[in-house]
Amino acid sequence: MEHIPAPRTLLDGLAMVESGRWHDGRLWFAHWGVGEVVAVDLDGTAEVMAPGPPQMGWAIDWLPDGRLLTSGPELTRHEPEGTAVRHSERGGNEIAVDARGRTYVNGADFDFLGGGAPKPGWIELVEPDGSHREVAGDIQFPNGMVITPDGTTLVVAESFAGRLSAFTIQDDGSLADRRVWAEGLGPDGISVDAGGAIWVQTADTHSEDPDAPQGAVVRVLPGGEITHRVETPMPCFACAIGGPNGRHLFLLCNEWEGIDRAEEVLARRSARILVTEVP
Repeated sequence: MEHIPAPRTLLDGLAMVESGRWHDGRLWFAHWGVGEVVAVDLDGTAEVMAPGPPQMGWAIDWLPDGRLLTSGPELTRHEPEGTAVRHSERGGNEIAVDARGRTYVNGADFDFLGGGAPKPGWIELVEPDGSHREVAGDIQFPNGMVITPDGTTLVVAESFAGRLSAFTIQDDGSLADRRVWAEGLGPDGISVDAGGAIWVQTADTHSEDPDAPQGAVVRVLPGGEITHRVETPMPCFACAIGGPNGRHLFLLCNEWEGIDRAEEVLARRSARILVTEVP
């Protein structure tokens, strides 16, 4: 396993950051608790690009024609002139859009932030016309979700199970051949690189020592082989591969003291985005 150079801070003073995506020459991300979609370049210059839900638990992606989607209570499409319209009534947590403009949305039907009893989650497919149907169930708290570069496989983070699960994408968008990609992890927001490997959080870094790393991200191949690792001073909630040549790894880091103290953490604005280069 190869270690990656220690990351540097790209942007700080943020409430809570999630759903990092490299798009149009910048890293875009969901600024939770503030209700903003923000883009930042490699020099650390940030710009608010669109509104988002003023809550936790939403994500971003783009339709093939470049229009931005945000999840949340419903799936919202942001038109080029700046208007936001309902794309589908089917809201949720994380989203992933395929080359045909079909959007995979995941979620779970219990109030996680309110301390509700956990229930298995689901993945639904939203067609370009907004219609939707369930394509997978029994997901143990679905979180980050990606489609491999060849468009054949969808991988979802099952946070409560500590694993990544993969599905083969059928011609009609259905998901089949469910299998374990890797397990023994601490998956949240994940990213896929050009080689088809997944960058994902580990479950082995929570330490009582404040000077010790509090998070780590690894590159994992199908079957669970880990090839690279980088550690972070704060818990890493999401990661994204990007940069001009796809050689930058962005790490979206947040403090976390439990659901009952989430508002305190948001107000503290201690979240930051780190970046390093990968081989």
